[in-house]
Amino acid sequence: MDSQERSSEEAEGAKERGLVYVWKAGSCSITPERLPGLSGKTVLQAALGIHHGLLLTEGGEVYSFGKLPWRSGPEECVNSPVLENTLLGHRIITVAAGSFHNGAVTDSGVVYMWGDNSAGQCAVANQPCVREPQLVSICDSETSPLLSVRILQLACGEEHTLALSLSREIWAWGSGCQLGLITTTFPVTKPQKVEHLAGRVVLQIACGAYHSLALVQCLPVQEMKPIPERCNHCSQPLITMTDKEDHVIISDSHCCPLGVALSDNQPENHGFCPSSDTPEGRSVIAGQSEDCQKPLVEQHRLLGLESDGRSGLSSSNGREDSAISSSGNTLFSDKKEVKEYLIGLSDNSLSENLNKNICTEPEQPSQEEQLSACIPGPPGSSTSTLNSLVASCASAVGVRVAATYEAGALSLKKVMNFYGTSSSEPGPQSGSRSPGPEALKDSREEQVRLESMQGKKSSSLVDIREEESEGGSRRLSLPGLLSQVSPRLLRKVGRAKMRTVALTPTYSGEADALLPSLRTEVWSWGKGKEGQLGHGDVLPRLQPLCVKSLDGKEVIHVSAGGHHSLALTAKSQVYSWGSNISGQLGHLNSPTTVPRLTKVCGDGIWTTAAGLDYSLFLADEKDFQPGLYYCGQETSPENNMNENSCTKSPVLLVACSKIGYISNVIAGGDNCLALVDKNVMGYIASLHELAATERRFYFKLSEIKSQVLRPLLGLDNLGNANAIQLLQEMASRFSKLCYLIGQHGASLSSFLHGVKEARSLAILKHSSLFLDSYTEYCTSVTNFLVMGGFMLLAKPAIDFLSKNQELLQKLSEKNEENLQLVEVLNALFFMPFGRLHNYARTLLKLATCFEVASPEYQKLQDSSSCYESLAVHLSRKMKEAEYTLGFWKTFPGKMTDSLRKPERRLICESSNRALSLQHAGRFSVNWFILFNDALVHAQFSTHHIFPLSTLWVEALSEETGNVNGLKITTPEEQFVLVSSTPQEKTKWLRAISQAVDQALRGTSDMILYGAGGNVPRQEPPISRSAKYTFYKDPRFKDAVYDGRWLSGKPHGRGILKWADGRMYSGTFRTGLEDGYGEYRVPNKALNKEDHYVGYWKEGKMCGHGVYSYATGEVYEGCFQDNMRHGHGLLRSGKLTSSSPSMFIGQWIMDKKSGYGVFDDITRGEKYMGMWQDDLCQGNGVVVTQFGLYYEGAFSTNKMMGTGILLSEDDTVYEGEFSDNWTLSGKGTLTLPNGDYIEGLFSGEWGSGIKITGTYFKPSLYENEKDKPKALRKLGILAVSPDEKWKAVFEECWNQLGCESPGQGDRWKAWDNIAVALTTNRRQHKDSPELLSRSHTQTLESLEFIPQHIGAFTLEKYENIKKYLIKACDTPLHPLGKLVETLVAVYRMTYVGVGANRRLLQEAVREIKSYLKRIFQLVRFLFPDLPEEGSTIPFVATEPKGRRSFCSGKSDSRSESPEPGYVVTSFGLLLPVLLPRLYPPLFMLYALDNEREEDIYWECVLRLNKQTDLALLSFLGVQAKFWPGTVSILGESRKVSSNTKDACFASAVECLQQISTTFTPADKLKVIQQTFEEISQSVLETLQEDFLWSMDDLFPVFLYVVLRARIRNLGSEVHLIEDLMDPYLQHGEQGIMFTTLKACYYQIQHEKLT
Repeated sequence: MDSQERSSEEAEGAKERGLVYVWKAGSCSITPERLPGLSGKTVLQAALGIHHGLLLTEGGEVYSFGKLPWRSGPEECVNSPVLENTLLGHRIITVAAGSFHNGAVTDSGVVYMWGDNSAGQCAVANQPCVREPQLVSICDSETSPLLSVRILQLACGEEHTLALSLSREIWAWGSGCQLGLITTTFPVTKPQKVEHLAGRVVLQIACGAYHSLALVQCLPVQEMKPIPERCNHCSQPLITMTDKEDHVIISDSHCCPLGVALSDNQPENHGFCPSSDTPEGRSVIAGQSEDCQKPLVEQHRLLGLESDGRSGLSSSNGREDSAISSSGNTLFSDKKEVKEYLIGLSDNSLSENLNKNICTEPEQPSQEEQLSACIPGPPGSSTSTLNSLVASCASAVGVRVAATYEAGALSLKKVMNFYGTSSSEPGPQSGSRSPGPEALKDSREEQVRLESMQGKKSSSLVDIREEESEGGSRRLSLPGLLSQVSPRLLRKVGRAKMRTVALTPTYSGEADALLPSLRTEVWSWGKGKEGQLGHGDVLPRLQPLCVKSLDGKEVIHVSAGGHHSLALTAKSQVYSWGSNISGQLGHLNSPTTVPRLTKVCGDGIWTTAAGLDYSLFLADEKDFQPGLYYCGQETSPENNMNENSCTKSPVLLVACSKIGYISNVIAGGDNCLALVDKNVMGYIASLHELAATERRFYFKLSEIKSQVLRPLLGLDNLGNANAIQLLQEMASRFSKLCYLIGQHGASLSSFLHGVKEARSLAILKHSSLFLDSYTEYCTSVTNFLVMGGFMLLAKPAIDFLSKNQELLQKLSEKNEENLQLVEVLNALFFMPFGRLHNYARTLLKLATCFEVASPEYQKLQDSSSCYESLAVHLSRKMKEAEYTLGFWKTFPGKMTDSLRKPERRLICESSNRALSLQHAGRFSVNWFILFNDALVHAQFSTHHIFPLSTLWVEALSEETGNVNGLKITTPEEQFVLVSSTPQEKTKWLRAISQAVDQALRGTSDMILYGAGGNVPRQEPPISRSAKYTFYKDPRFKDAVYDGRWLSGKPHGRGILKWADGRMYSGTFRTGLEDGYGEYRVPNKALNKEDHYVGYWKEGKMCGHGVYSYATGEVYEGCFQDNMRHGHGLLRSGKLTSSSPSMFIGQWIMDKKSGYGVFDDITRGEKYMGMWQDDLCQGNGVVVTQFGLYYEGAFSTNKMMGTGILLSEDDTVYEGEFSDNWTLSGKGTLTLPNGDYIEGLFSGEWGSGIKITGTYFKPSLYENEKDKPKALRKLGILAVSPDEKWKAVFEECWNQLGCESPGQGDRWKAWDNIAVALTTNRRQHKDSPELLSRSHTQTLESLEFIPQHIGAFTLEKYENIKKYLIKACDTPLHPLGKLVETLVAVYRMTYVGVGANRRLLQEAVREIKSYLKRIFQLVRFLFPDLPEEGSTIPFVATEPKGRRSFCSGKSDSRSESPEPGYVVTSFGLLLPVLLPRLYPPLFMLYALDNEREEDIYWECVLRLNKQTDLALLSFLGVQAKFWPGTVSILGESRKVSSNTKDACFASAVECLQQISTTFTPADKLKVIQQTFEEISQSVLETLQEDFLWSMDDLFPVFLYVVLRARIRNLGSEVHLIEDLMDPYLQHGEQGIMFTTLKACYYQIQHEKLT
């Protein structure tokens, strides 16, 4: 409401708005007078009581006028408005006046009340009158802490007040049953919630003197539940069938003897009993009188159906003319008589009669209840079973029934209509979808009026008209045709779905949230003596009850007068009910206890006001200026004042038309009031015009929907399912548009009551809603048109249409003679589009009322052009549709059927021979038709469709000789079209390009809202996304491709699915799979699929990938030309399966060839050797889990030829083999003790061997030949280390771009590395979770290539070392990939069965080979790096003061080379490689040295039991080296005889770190540090400089080694020995290492004496 600064012109006009005119009620000849004393304030809202009124001005101030007894005394009358000072400082947004009290609501939702409080209506206790506005606190007790409730709207009656909260719930206070509260103690001074409507969305409230009305939004339509066959209460069948001679009587008038089931959840569905409307299931006794203050009697009423004459309409003998009885028990034989008699009874006598009747028979069920058993109740569960049954009978028996039927019973059609369309309950309905509110909105008003079946009681019998008494009889007799059908079958068929074509529920949630809802119900409660509740009786209601007859009437506003009620609908009609003594209902129909249409002459009513005993209606006149109509008391001045007549129908108050544009009228007791706007600059007039035309437009659309569209949908034989579907879609979009227009009309009416700010107009604020609805409707109606829908409709609809010719002509506004039906229908359904021009025009008119610079002007102007351009756009769409329809009419028939689609539009075609195919035969016919989605090439009887999304067109250049040629490229064809003239060529090129562009954008060339038209691109993109099905490509036939394209070929990411289930998802290049992709191939036999993920090249698997076979095998490695080729790992079976095994090694053309390791997990054997064609062939080694070791020759998977076999206990056989583990031929068998046998052997190892030969027992060994000779020769017959894993290294060289190792361009190699890193990084960018942050940083730093200029220095060497460490950290770098693979194959070889001590030397040799070959790669990448063994000179000189440990002349330094750093592959690469290979390698060392280490360890444990001093003296350490004091936990102590583990502690700790390092270089550093620690300790003790001699040093070092207790010292020593840099052996570290080794051997042989 807040009026922000408007542009100056509007400000001027504002003074002329909200003028207040008042006149005395009770006469038609009036003179409205301007209310004095407002001094130019704009009044927004007014409210009137019996003798007083309230005004709310634009600033949020409240004024009172009239008789204000609570303020000035009973008789004084205040003529000019008085400001309510108490409310100053609060911004009031709405006011309300009851008969003698007032209310106001502030913008923060707080309520103030003042005035008469005799009944507690001001919510103040024990105070008869409230003089000044007083705050009312409304708190929701259900919430904790208590929250105050914000209020939106107030309504006041005589003794009660209602408030509507922000959460759309009603709060009430005051006195009387009109509060709707469950209480009998009045007054209620603390506001309470009306629980009965809690949870429902209440839109508006109104209070009469003693009754209340609420406008409530309908509940969403629930899905239909199946209909029960039996009653929930008494379990009797709900439908009975009895055979009566030649009739079958189907009855669903089951009446439960146990009474009515009351449900809590659906209060509005209270069975047939009118008064059972309290949630707890209490029933208001029929005998209860008007005064509703008596306590409720808790007692259930049972519905007894008595069979005497009073049971109206019972028709027990199947006859139709049933007797209707009134309380006088008069029986009529004819329906007409009944009608006349009842009409004869006046309203008054009827209600007296009723009261008498109720009072005299309180004990027996009143007639209403008996009647209600026979009258169809609310069409909910009760009727639905019948309804489906009737439908099924119809389908079962067919037309003959219908024909024989019309004689006596209802026509089937009528019954179906009766039940199908007038229902409104959300309850279950015939199994079909509920037609929803839309279907009910305008149900045939004249055909079957179920006005108020919820409570159509004895007083409302007047209203049961002929058709209803005929249709209402529940028993339905069908001719004998049905008697052959068994009841069970009928019941079964009855459950089948019924084909009712309902107009779908058309409201969209979005529109309902932004605009007023039309899906509404009216609920009423309070005193009903005058019928003002509208339930068809005069009973009071303590709780809200739905006025059923207004369901689906789209009520948008309710007004309550003294004793009557008005409901205004979206179609600008008014229903009125209640007291009609003064003619205030605007009609003279009886009864007045149910809503009836008021007859107003004006065009459309848009505002109503109900006074004490009169009504006012504001209606549109011809010139859009509102006319005010009055109905009620008519005082004629010339007659005697006492003789008051009343108006027969509403009368136009001519005087009011002269005062200006009335925006609102308010009715009270004595006075009426109108708020008037002056029409400054035509602004107000334009608004009224917009509103009036919109309401008329809605009325028209509703008429078309109910009078034309619904009957059309109900017709049979509408053609094929496709046409029906299109018609239904059109109907539903029409309904949706219609609903939106209705909502807009309602919103404009309320807009006119408000501030009238242009910017809050719905067509501006929510323009997209309108634009979308019109566009959607246009799409569906043009689709229907293109498919020839209107022509199809014309045939079946001819009867219907010819009967209603005038109606159609009136609706379509075409008056020409002999119009074609098709044209009429066309005109009707294309009519809505004209409205867009009107919007545009009106908005433009409004814009002219503002200054050009103002934002309002801009907004209105933009919206106007938006609607205009949409109108133009849609008319273009309609023209296209008509052009297309014309084309289909002339096109040959067969092709039409296959090519005609609803969305397809014709753009151009070459029937004028303007386009021909190049190189076509002389007699061939080539016809090209361009649609909006395809180019069709038609020949004599065949045609081919080229979808536009995969069509490329280019003009051929003149040089090629094709002067007017267009080259068309599609995925599987390429052809040239030659046009007859250059103009034709340009026309076709442009048409095709635009059509392709359109097809790719997916939308029709829809204008961007608000941006005017956008210029279409001339050139569609060459690269695009599209879906295509191949039809002739041999490899892709019938496959569907969805993804990126480039000039007719799949290119980029895409998914290709073949008809046989294969699928490829990944990248393509020029039509073939290329790059990274995923491929699945179903395996029908195993019902699983093969799955490949990896790289492709030119349509074949090529590069690295993982292939999971359906059999369970998985191959991970390299491919080439769809075959396994290169290095790869094959896993077969799980550990539990029959033959689990693993192979890792080289493959050539899908076969294992070259070096490989095969782990046969079931047999517990591992083979490491050469392969050829999937067989072991060449040299190899086999180890088993039982410790057997074989090395030698293999042929076709068997051990054949020369070999060596060792068993666990060192028994050795060297010689010939013929099969696995089978000796055959010459050989030597050496036993563990050195004895050996030479000769011929045959037999399998371990199961008895035949020997022919000589046994040797050699003399005792000399010392140097400690071991049998055979063990020294291991490895000779194995594969040499450099032959192993060649494929792995080759792959790395290939990645660097080299054909063979060392051959290639270094810079190209660096480029390849950079490419590999960036592409991999890009791939991972899509899924960042795969890369850790440190990983990303590593990758970034690797993208810089280390540069080398000038001499090679140590710093450069360190840089290379750092680079290698980083490179080997990420598998995305070729070197990293290499290291990762090598680690995998190494572990695969030497873990598990491969952890055999015999393999140790093999494992060491393999590492050395890796180092050599990786070093070659590194030197290729860094050519400045010197070769193995070269020295890098130190730049800095040797630091002085560093002494050699060992004195004596033989200083090893004299022979050592020039000081400097020696480059070796060990020093450079072991730090990278060894940590990864350490676990399997160290395990082999531990196994190999097991026996020695056990002896050593036993000795260590024994000697460590001694104290420090004892051990030092035992080892012969000179006493001068013994520490005197030691530091224990930071404090110095003397060494005593029992000190233990304290001497040389720092050196011991230092040596223990040897186990935590990996590389020999690091281990040697630890040893060196240990020596330094020892020297340091001794220096502290001696306090003088000295030089060690080896004799002094050795015992001290031995002590440290013993105290360090290193478990696997032997393994550490051997590891260092095998892998240390060769150049270190003679240096300082070499001597220290020799000392450690000596200690190790010394400890083993220590005599423990």
